[in-house]
Amino acid sequence: MVRSLVVTQKDQFQAMIRLLNTNVNGNVKIMYALTAIKGVGRRYSNLVCKKADVDMSKRAGELTGEELERLVEIIQNPLQYKIPQWFLNRQKDHTTGKYSQLVSNQVHSTLREDLERMKKMRVHRGLRHVVGLRVRGQHTKTTGRRGRTVGVTKKK
Repeated sequence: MVRSLVVTQKDQFQAMIRLLNTNVNGNVKIMYALTAIKGVGRRYSNLVCKKADVDMSKRAGELTGEELERLVEIIQNPLQYKIPQWFLNRQKDHTTGKYSQLVSNQVHSTLREDLERMKKMRVHRGLRHVVGLRVRGQHTKTTGRRGRTVGVTKKK
């Protein structure tokens, strides 16, 4: 089944939208287009679209500037729009104790800070990260050998 993209006004459609330092494809439906932003998944995207009263059958390129601003505002400040705390991806931050939703560059920088904190405290997870081993309890006897020389060397 081939679906054509019908736009009422040619000048209003945008093939690429810039949201939260991320290029978002304008040809995709808005719920799935928002998932291109790091830290926004399908469920969170669905909830944000419902809170912003955006028609989910629209493509991302068809949205007006006001609708896009509303979406960005809700993504950045979810607690003000009654999105529950358990829905957020950063619960009870170690330093501040606050709940928040991390998006785009914040995800990467926060992950790096958390790893540095674990390494500094000499936590088991931090030490596994330093050595380059599996962190989450996986077996490592026979798997995960790529990039390392393991085994018996051949005699000549």
